[in-house]
Amino acid sequence: MWNQRASSSVAITTPWKRDGPLHCTPPNSMNRTAWPPLVHRVVRTVRSKHLFQPGQRLLVAISGGPDSVALLSILHRLHAQWNLTLTAVHCNYGLRGAESEEDQRCVETLCHGLAVPLHVRAVRLRTHGRPTSIQAEARDVRYRVMHEIANLCGADRIAVGHTADDQAETVLLWMLRGAGLAGLSGMPAVRDDAVVRPLYETTRREILTYLRTAGLSYREDSSNAKPLYLRNRVRQELIPLLTQLVPSSVEGLCRLADLCRTDDRYLDQDVAARTASAVKWGRTGSWTLDRRVFLELPLPLQRRCLRLLLRHADAQQRPFGLRTIDHMIHLASLPKSWSRLRLKAGHVVVTREALRFLPFPARGDGHQQPSENLTPRASFPVPGEVIWSGTGQRLHVQLQEYDGRQVSPGREQILVDADRISLPLTVRRWLPGDRFCPRGMGGHSKKVQDFFTDMKIPLEARSRIPLVVAPEGILWIVGYREDERWVPTSSTVRCLVLAADPPPLAEGTD
Repeated sequence: MWNQRASSSVAITTPWKRDGPLHCTPPNSMNRTAWPPLVHRVVRTVRSKHLFQPGQRLLVAISGGPDSVALLSILHRLHAQWNLTLTAVHCNYGLRGAESEEDQRCVETLCHGLAVPLHVRAVRLRTHGRPTSIQAEARDVRYRVMHEIANLCGADRIAVGHTADDQAETVLLWMLRGAGLAGLSGMPAVRDDAVVRPLYETTRREILTYLRTAGLSYREDSSNAKPLYLRNRVRQELIPLLTQLVPSSVEGLCRLADLCRTDDRYLDQDVAARTASAVKWGRTGSWTLDRRVFLELPLPLQRRCLRLLLRHADAQQRPFGLRTIDHMIHLASLPKSWSRLRLKAGHVVVTREALRFLPFPARGDGHQQPSENLTPRASFPVPGEVIWSGTGQRLHVQLQEYDGRQVSPGREQILVDADRISLPLTVRRWLPGDRFCPRGMGGHSKKVQDFFTDMKIPLEARSRIPLVVAPEGILWIVGYREDERWVPTSSTVRCLVLAADPPPLAEGTD
């Protein structure tokens, strides 16, 4: 135990702070009393959304506000029965002077009372020359810090305190901007970078009731009361008005987000299947799309097709606005045979036969990693199938009794012991830090990035390779190698049969 104030702009400290005044009420015998109703609600959310499993390590983001204080308290109530290992992380931006220091002391006191290890980062944000708002920069830095600490402590999941009210506010903000299905999908309960939201179905009123009953104090961020920010006005003016008109408005907006997210993912898969044979990928991240096939699509699918292609071609996964997308569609529909449009990531050239994307040359060593925040993810129902938009491949999975057969490591099919993993299955691209145990290596783990290097897979092709993932870990790098840990044994009763059709997208040179 030590107490060291961070001296650099981004420095780690792991304090059990004993000196100074106590600004948060420590919990009183939290594990010795029966669970409050809110804890049961959170458990239902965790189980229904498959946020984490017993025995896992969780990194909990805590600001000192009511939501994060309640989150840490609830997870601490669960940790003994669920065999959870908890670690907390707090970012001190120093933007509110003494208030920021009081927030940190509050968090330190709470974590000390719970005996939860705490990592604090003192972060100084840029005050001039920012390409985005200070809130957006703080959010980006916060998530980067959380992933660094998660890798440091070996966390399986990063838990954040977003509530149903936060989801409703997010949906309303995107609605006011005229967003489509992707924006109206709001925040998912679990992100592709292992960030989970256990309070996803919990309202702010329930949080405050829980804190009052548990005797826990918390900090209020004074900036949340300023009408300068649109989200604050939505929270303080619009949400109360909607609740007065329709008491269940928050629940209704959250349900809208869930419906839009399901539809959005389905349409992504549908347009990927429709255009798979019409797209050819180049070795530098370029692509060529058959113009005739593209123009035969209805307008909504034309927009979605271009967004998907541009998202896969851009390593930073930067979004493209409706105006840019519609301008590309307009150029493609003109009778002239040649035009060019400059984008943030490269050029789009329209010829008589095709639309071609030509990316700008990569900087430095050209090593581009997929974005953790916006990595495409597809739900993989069991039994069922999914089309991976990165390659157009159709993946299948069936559950059946295990007949003792052994399948040699192959590219098209694998068997998985169904009782040694849990659901849901998802399909996603690789992320920095991903590890698995390649079959044939005696159970030794290996970074997916290193595996790709050993297999001599080009950098620009790696982000398009699908990974089938369970909550316990990676099951299969499709077309390359399965994980040794889930191979059926003599004691296997049920197995999943995972299969992949050959990718229809042609890999070739320009």
